[in-house]
Amino acid sequence: MAGHSKWANIQHRKGRQDAARSKLFSKLSKEITVAAKMGDPDPEKNPRLRLAIKDAKSNSMPKDNIERAIKKAAGGEGEAYEEIRYEGYGPNGVAVIVEAMTDNRNRTASNVRATFGKHGGNLGETGSVGFMFERKGEIVYPADAGDAESMLEAAIEAGAEDVESSEDGHTVWCADTDLNDVAEALEAQLGESETTRLVWKPLNTTELDLEGMQKLMRLIDALEDDDDVQRVTTNFEAPDEVMAQLAS
Repeated sequence: MAGHSKWANIQHRKGRQDAARSKLFSKLSKEITVAAKMGDPDPEKNPRLRLAIKDAKSNSMPKDNIERAIKKAAGGEGEAYEEIRYEGYGPNGVAVIVEAMTDNRNRTASNVRATFGKHGGNLGETGSVGFMFERKGEIVYPADAGDAESMLEAAIEAGAEDVESSEDGHTVWCADTDLNDVAEALEAQLGESETTRLVWKPLNTTELDLEGMQKLMRLIDALEDDDDVQRVTTNFEAPDEVMAQLAS
């Protein structure tokens, strides 16, 4: 994909305020607790928990918070959360996938539907936009981890499918089921990555102008403000100048 395809998960935008960071930590803690409850509380024996902890660390979540979330699961604490995926269209026909963890399916569905409607979107049925994405493992390394050729060679050797390199860094793509193995092989060669996670990668994108981006961001921000929503992914694409205007 082109280097100006800024479709990546919006929740990792820089410059979040303290309140938003606290909310992010809460969502990360929930993922850690659920992962630990579903499998082994030892991250060495639980790939999902290991990835959740890595994601938390990449977002500068304090070690105490991580350990507390694991202990909560080990002690049988915490709600019984259900994982749900919602799909729909945002302003200008942008495809939106919302991943949630909830202890009340009716509440979450009602809130997500209302948020879509309020911000010019439309909540669809499961599968209504999912065909526009593919589930992939994404491993990100900084630009100084190596040049494009050496990164590609290391990635292929580790079992990855492709690498996208730019001045901002290297993004390694692999099959979703191979993420843990590929991440471990790369870490042995290159050291720890910046992020390692499962994502929904768009197969095609919808380009937006500044006004379209502003409308979409209002929808995304409102969705992410819901405590039940873990992450939001879209297939928007915007030129660099539009992204610069949006950030200013």
